[in-house]
Amino acid sequence: MTTMTSPWKRTPDAAEQLGVSTDTLKRRRDIAGGFLENGRDYNLGPSRNSSITWNVENVRSAFNQRGLLVRKEG
Repeated sequence: MTTMTSPWKRTPDAAEQLGVSTDTLKRRRDIAGGFLENGRDYNLGPSRNSSITWNVENVRSAFNQRGLLVRKEG
């Protein structure tokens, strides 16, 4: 039997898998002026104290796309 693993990880786990700090992830959210989109790259929980969950593969792809863009510009 194959076990399905969720792509959605809590902030500390996502940060570790991506090799960035938890603060970096939070700063890159669209609601904080960043480029990571709610619903695609991260999800908020039902309350202010709920964990933010992150789609690690989507975030990795978004970081890569952003890196390509920055390198083209500069």
